[in-house]
Amino acid sequence: MRIVCIGGGPAGLYFAILMKKLNPAHQITVVERNKPYDTFGWGVVFSDATMDNMREWDPVTADAIQVAFNHWDDIELHFKGQSIRSGGHGFVGIGRKKMLNILQERCEKMGVELVFEVEGEDRQYPDADLIIASDGIFSATRERYQEVFKPNIIKRPNRYIWLGTKKLYDAFNFIFEKTEHGWFQAHIYKFDAETTTFIVECPEHVWLAHGLDKADQEQSIAFCEKLFEKHLDGHALMTNARHLRGSAWLNFQQVKCEKWWLNNGNSHVVLMGDAVHTAHFAIGSGTKLAIEDAIELTRQFQELGDAVENIPAVLTRYQELRNVDVLRLQNAAWNAMEWFEVCDARYCNTMEPEQFMYSMLTRSQRISHENLRLRDAAWLEGYEHWFAKQAGVVVPEDKPAPPPMFTPFKLRGLTLPNRIIMSPMAMYSADDGLAGDFHLVHFGARALGGTGLLYTEMTCVSPDARITPGCAGMYKPEHVNAWKRIVDFVHANSDAKMGIQLGHAGRKGATKLAWEGIDQPLESGGWELISASPLPYLPNSQVPREMNREDMDRVKADFVRSTKMAVEAGFDILEFHCAHGYLLSSFLSPLTNQRKDEYGGSIENRARYPLEVFKEMRRVWPADKPMSVRLSCHDWFPGGNTADDAVEIARLFKEAGADIIDCSSGQVWKGEKPVFGRMFQTPFADRIRNEVGIPTIAVGAIFEADHANSIIAAGRADLCAVARPHLADPAWTLHEAAKIEFKGVAWPKQYLSGRGQYETNLKRSYVAPGK
Repeated sequence: MRIVCIGGGPAGLYFAILMKKLNPAHQITVVERNKPYDTFGWGVVFSDATMDNMREWDPVTADAIQVAFNHWDDIELHFKGQSIRSGGHGFVGIGRKKMLNILQERCEKMGVELVFEVEGEDRQYPDADLIIASDGIFSATRERYQEVFKPNIIKRPNRYIWLGTKKLYDAFNFIFEKTEHGWFQAHIYKFDAETTTFIVECPEHVWLAHGLDKADQEQSIAFCEKLFEKHLDGHALMTNARHLRGSAWLNFQQVKCEKWWLNNGNSHVVLMGDAVHTAHFAIGSGTKLAIEDAIELTRQFQELGDAVENIPAVLTRYQELRNVDVLRLQNAAWNAMEWFEVCDARYCNTMEPEQFMYSMLTRSQRISHENLRLRDAAWLEGYEHWFAKQAGVVVPEDKPAPPPMFTPFKLRGLTLPNRIIMSPMAMYSADDGLAGDFHLVHFGARALGGTGLLYTEMTCVSPDARITPGCAGMYKPEHVNAWKRIVDFVHANSDAKMGIQLGHAGRKGATKLAWEGIDQPLESGGWELISASPLPYLPNSQVPREMNREDMDRVKADFVRSTKMAVEAGFDILEFHCAHGYLLSSFLSPLTNQRKDEYGGSIENRARYPLEVFKEMRRVWPADKPMSVRLSCHDWFPGGNTADDAVEIARLFKEAGADIIDCSSGQVWKGEKPVFGRMFQTPFADRIRNEVGIPTIAVGAIFEADHANSIIAAGRADLCAVARPHLADPAWTLHEAAKIEFKGVAWPKQYLSGRGQYETNLKRSYVAPGK
């Protein structure tokens, strides 16, 4: 084949090497705009895994790079006067120029033609069978065919400047320094025997406040030298970006393309490296992506055949397979990037260095609690001791501390034995609101199963507040005794606490039991519905009546009455349900609240009625008992509430006396498009906790101890609500403790004889064939 690589970066050069090695008969040219053996930039970073991959595909290149690279395992944080180090992370650093020189030399020895100082364009090479457009983040090829490639380019808000220094560091260092206008951070790593990369980053508003938008490169360097002088030990900062005009402060641009290749009429053209996808330097993955692009495309030619007629099939399969790994890495890089973008507002001022370090290490969500244990058990065990101490548990240094999910948590006069909640889940098994034997067994089993707090399903404040005829209630005297029976059993037979969630179905009421047709309206025996506005939930749902002042007063009185009844029943905490499109949620969302009076319009107006109700409930609920509020923190539909709105709503409830926010999302508007994934709603809890300054509950696709420990240890939430896993396994908490070999949680004495066998069987399963 005749192959032309436009752009002499890692992707184009390495692909040329691999394809020439695959078949020396291929005629390959690499076209580069810069001079021979010339490039810009300081060091690049990639992981040990990428290095191992390179060694498998071309040992000669890998050996040359290995001689030149710097390897380190440690990450060191400098923050608020402390230095904290964690090991086991495995990075490779090498000068960008040195790496490209190695790849260029290897190309020349293999017979790849290198052409310099030429701005290559795909149409200049009509004889090429395959053109690799590895022409960088500002790819002219991508721009020329943007209707086909359909790039999505997002300019990120932070500013950064890429500098170097002669001071050498023996770990990947992160330094955070506070100024009168906000925080700056430096990403630092040594890449050769003499030089270190020193990237300085800050939010746009901090950059502007310091006048750095008006500074030239020399002034910007002088500013950074003064800011970080105690860490530079007299060494200067340097730039090699003199080719850039102005200050050389940049915004990172994330690139994603819908299609990666096309036929220009003569040749097949495929984007590679930064031209097709970028990943933020926060996890050092740009070079990794480029190298692994080259490997995967070569692999497909190896498997499908490196002949001209196979090119379309190869490129189709290449994008299909490679896109999965790229999206995974881009998502991790996005999480890491966002962490650095928001740490000024969210973490720097509120967290102690120990928790800040944990949060930073787990920022990409690819590194979990137990993964940290594999990397550096001593550091993690030290952090677990620190975390336990903050929770009021002092453990001798020579004894293991409890994992974060098994530390107690205090709200007002309530202390939970651990951080795991059974989330409210409708059971549709009540008789005119009356909780019966099913509910006793349901809650009793999960209390015995180790859960720290059990929430009732949404318990309705009146008959017409129910979702279905089978929904539980708290509106008749006998309801109090039925719930008290359950609460008393839980208190007498476990350390668990009981919470009641009070709510009103609103426009989502008068529907069939879930297993008879979820959200489908009752064919008979229904009741009139009320809501913020007369909008049905489904096209075939009953149209609710818009609430008037009389309705508001009646419903508020119902909530107050149910709150008093919950006190009689002995509940430990009360949750006010303002989520999932039910009555109070319908006021909060602009999708469902189209009122023209003082209860519609702005966030303050939309929250006015829910806050009225909440304040009256708080007034009659005991002062030593906490109240939580469940919110839909994102409507997942255009025009609906977003995370920004959720922050403001949470702030209003905090001011009204809420103790904790239960952070769910969606179920407000049909047609929503949630972005699912493990722990997918946790970012809402993280943001509200650390920006509003109120404890939060994380919920949604949390299904193993590692998730819960990671969330709680990082300060992304204070409690974790587990829903469906509790339906499948009443003893979920005890079983997850056994899986992580934590023995500090008590089993009911009646079940103790089963504990040993369960733990033994777990150990056997770990060494079984295929495990």
